[in-house]
Amino acid sequence: MNSLYVMYGDNPEEMAAAILKKMQIKEDLQKVNREEPLIGIKPNLVVAKPSHSGATTSPQLVKGVIKYLKTLGFMNIVILESSWVGERNTGKAFKVCGYEEISREYQIPLIDLKKDGFQVFNVDGVRISICKQALKIDYLINMPVLKAHCQTKLTCALKNLKGCIPDKEKRRFHSMGLHRPIACLNKILTSHLVIVDGIIGDLTFEEGGTPVRMNRVIAGKDPVLIDVYAAELLGYSVKDIEYIRIAEKMGIGRAQLSEAKIIELNKDQATLHHESTVSNTKLDYLRKWIVENQACSACYGSLIHALMRLKEKGKLKQLPQSIHIGQGFKGKKLSGIGVGICTKGSPYNIPGCPPKASTIVQHLEAWLRQKAKL
Repeated sequence: MNSLYVMYGDNPEEMAAAILKKMQIKEDLQKVNREEPLIGIKPNLVVAKPSHSGATTSPQLVKGVIKYLKTLGFMNIVILESSWVGERNTGKAFKVCGYEEISREYQIPLIDLKKDGFQVFNVDGVRISICKQALKIDYLINMPVLKAHCQTKLTCALKNLKGCIPDKEKRRFHSMGLHRPIACLNKILTSHLVIVDGIIGDLTFEEGGTPVRMNRVIAGKDPVLIDVYAAELLGYSVKDIEYIRIAEKMGIGRAQLSEAKIIELNKDQATLHHESTVSNTKLDYLRKWIVENQACSACYGSLIHALMRLKEKGKLKQLPQSIHIGQGFKGKKLSGIGVGICTKGSPYNIPGCPPKASTIVQHLEAWLRQKAKL
């Protein structure tokens, strides 16, 4: 339970298969007390936008999971989701996001939970309504997107299950402040496996629009641990995300990332993709601080998130607009700040390959403190 698997790259279909093979999930599925377990895949299709927007789970990643499950002989698979309350049904998202095609190709039913009934539970004094179809799943594969959220800062494993409740309940969750009901929901509905789409997420908003390529897939069996790791990738910590702390206290998982085993299956070598340089008001502003030369997408994505977190803290303008990053700086003497092992020639180097955004934030804040003392 305390292991996290990370793979870098830009081919989500192949990455899904490689991670699942390494995790040996066949053994877990064979332990399910049913001859033909019902496997449910829960992506994040909050809005009808393609995955390159940063809002939704890559259909290629889901396809990779389905293909691998079928090679193991598991055929009883469904995809279930409920888009945001602004949509009457999830059909538009299924179509726009590429899931109708998956359904046709692999004969996988698409379950629109907006059309489902619900069952009521009581968790620590909080009433929770959960869609009945979600409760029928024997083995739930939770497939969120690695992205920021306008209210809770992070949306990943724990929050992704919010798509398994009725729209009326979603509204009530917001009236209760989101954090406690999100934790309570995960007490009833178990994520047996979490596969995070960290290929392209969003910088600030759960509905996409400011996509940041992070070029990674993260998998594990503990949604709390997954969310701690995800928070640090985006430049946050456990103390910033209240529902993570509540979920740990409720016994849903562990938040001690220092005790976890992080298994990286490879290293990211892919340099920036086209969408990483497309003009976007927020991203263009942050890019003013970056001097890039053949940067890997994972490393560059971490720096973008770190700079955004510093902007939110009101500290970004105190930094010099000359933060170096990229393989093109290997073996070179640099001035100022460098991010990643490729910029070891900098007088102030932030280590990591790739470093987490939280690590970059910590080092840049330390640099600012040193500067203030001079």
